[in-house]
Amino acid sequence: MIPVKDRIVKVTFNADVHASLQWNFRPQQTEIYVAPGETALAFYKAKNPTDKPVIGISTYNVVPFEAGQYFNKIQCFCFEEQRLNPQEEVDMPVFFFIDPEFAEDPKMAKVDVITLSYTFFEAKEGHTLPVPGFN
Repeated sequence: MIPVKDRIVKVTFNADVHASLQWNFRPQQTEIYVAPGETALAFYKAKNPTDKPVIGISTYNVVPFEAGQYFNKIQCFCFEEQRLNPQEEVDMPVFFFIDPEFAEDPKMAKVDVITLSYTFFEAKEGHTLPVPGFN
C-alpha cells in the first residue's frame, strides 16, 4: 500500500452515548490528518462513573456515507462488549487507514473531511447489535 501524500484528508472524531448508558465517552483528539494509504491511530476514552459494573457495546458510522467503503479499521473496540467496573476509565484505540483508491475515485474528489462517529449502548442480555454489511 503506497500512501497518496498529495491528498491529505482530515478525519474528525465524534462520540455519543445512548440515554440508557451512564458512561462518559469522548474522543481524545478532535482530528487527525492522514494520507490515503497511511495508517493512523486514534483514541477514545470511556469512564463508568457509577457504583456498579456496566457492560457497553458500540456501533460506528462514517460520514460522508460514500467514503465509508474506503475507511478501513485494522483494530477497533466496536461490536465487542466492554465491561467497565465502578469508576473505571479506559483508553480505547482505533487503528485505521483510508484505502489509497479513495484518491482515485472522482466521487471523492471534493471530500476533504471524514467523520468517524461511535455510539455506545448498554449491552442487554440476549440482545445483539446488527453489524454493517452483514445479513
